[in-house]
Order: sequence, then C-alpha cells, then structure tokens
Amino acid sequence: PLSPAGAQTTQLLVEPPWTPAVLWDRVTLTCQGLGTAGATTWYKDGQRWWQEGADHFNVTEGGTYQCYRPGTGLSPSVSILNDRLVLQVPARALLEGDTVTLCCRG
Repeated sequence: PLSPAGAQTTQLLVEPPWTPAVLWDRVTLTCQGLGTAGATTWYKDGQRWWQEGADHFNVTEGGTYQCYRPGTGLSPSVSILNDRLVLQVPARALLEGDTVTLCCRG
C-alpha cells in the first residue's frame, strides 16, 4: 500500500482477518515491507521483543505488536486480545453504506 506521500509503508497483516484479533484464534502476524525478511524487528507493548526475526510468527501472548523493516519503517500497531467474548468485524477498510458481517464469539 502507498502512503499519501507516495512512499511504501510497512504493514502488519493478521490471519485470520478479523478485528479485534483474539489469542485463541491461533493468530499469525506477517510483516510486509521493503528489505530482507530476516531483518524484521518485532515490538510487543512498545518494547523491542524480537530482533532480526522472521517476517511472520504465531502469536502466543496477548499484547500490542508492531514490526520494523529497514526499508519502510515501523508498522501500525495491532492488538491481540485474550478476552473470553468479542464482537468482531472483518479486518479491512469499511466505507459508509457497506454491508458488514459482525461476529460475536466466545
């Protein structure tokens, strides 16, 4: 994706693609951006958590995650909840008038 200035940015993809993401869904995070995948630095709750790790991993702890790629910088943050009951929506941009599927899960 392109930022308003036209520069490519680092993105953090969540699988399965629901928001909020919940730990018991066996969430996988994937960091996408320029540079080598092995140069990805991961952050959890604002602290460096895993330096020069792989570009993706399976989440085992709730928290707020970000990734950094040398070519495109820091990604937006993604929160992984450990709640017992959540109301989820598809993790994609929504516009006024869109039909949305809500999912109440516990």
